[in-house]
Amino acid sequence: MHPLDLPAGALCVLVGPPGCGKSTLAARWPDSWRVCLDRFRELATDSEADQTATSVAVEIQNLLLDARLSRARTTIVDSTNLETRIRADLLSRARHWQRATVAVLFDVPLDVVEARNASRRRVVHRHVVRELHQLLPTSDQLQDEGFTDVHLISRLTAAAGGGQ
Repeated sequence: MHPLDLPAGALCVLVGPPGCGKSTLAARWPDSWRVCLDRFRELATDSEADQTATSVAVEIQNLLLDARLSRARTTIVDSTNLETRIRADLLSRARHWQRATVAVLFDVPLDVVEARNASRRRVVHRHVVRELHQLLPTSDQLQDEGFTDVHLISRLTAAAGGGQ
């Protein structure tokens, strides 16, 4: 059972720092639904950590987003999505294709994020995780930006009866 039922054809944007559980949640949906900048960087350079490939990864992501949204295919954006301008672009694409937009905000405490990050295969530098954690918007901010629905991961996991 999935903790979140998405409207058919919706764009679901996961919002949170590295190590907060975005990819773990995304793995609960079909793999074809997921677009992930890390994966596209890896395809371009053999390293998902190679930030020099981010612009190429964004181009790939945007092509896939338009292809999926134009066909009303439910799509999960598995990236940090912590910058307002990035979310604005995603919302604009969804509006263009007249799709519902759902944000999942990973309101995970910094100490938990740091511990999870430290145990990952690809560890992100601690100072980067801290900087990105500070960029977390509130659910009110996400609603004001235009997301149709906003869900807190803390509530989703509590409703599902535990951890992710």
